[in-house]
Amino acid sequence: MRCTAKKTTQLIVEHGNDYVITVKGNQPKLFHQLQATCGENQPTERFTDVEKSRNRVTCRIVSVFDDISKIDSDWSGINRLVQVDRIGIRQGQAYRQTNYYISSLTASAAHFAQIIRGHWGIENRLHWVKDVVFHEDTLPLKHHNAASNWSLLRNIVINLARQHGYDSLTKAQRFLSHNIPQLFSLLQ
Repeated sequence: MRCTAKKTTQLIVEHGNDYVITVKGNQPKLFHQLQATCGENQPTERFTDVEKSRNRVTCRIVSVFDDISKIDSDWSGINRLVQVDRIGIRQGQAYRQTNYYISSLTASAAHFAQIIRGHWGIENRLHWVKDVVFHEDTLPLKHHNAASNWSLLRNIVINLARQHGYDSLTKAQRFLSHNIPQLFSLLQ
């Protein structure tokens, strides 16, 4: 049985759980339905957050829409559509980015903002580290088992380093790779 995003949402709902799923261009029909719905209707609720950090200013506007009448009914459990606009200045350049989400939750715009930011926390603290620090995406591992095993080892290393107080995995890697006794002490 082929796994699809629609079947995944159905399984999530059938098991009594909720979802918030990013909709991108790989779901063109749903993506265009979301764009049209959000463009033609007023949001039920809006939440705005402004953040200043690391020479960046970002304004996030989270808009929640209840009108799901134009969304394909094959998507199980949809209760809300969410549009997140990120507007700001990064490295002296203005930018604007819009992302769309579908959700089975009936949460407030502020709650959706918190959930979506939480997802980016996972992205930044795990996936970015694995891609940039450990170069996971560029490793020439051809056999599936080898790639899975090395990924598991990287996760163990990340967790051990964080458990021992290393917030920066780059610093941990630099310090520990030349200090074998310290490296082994993490395992105790």
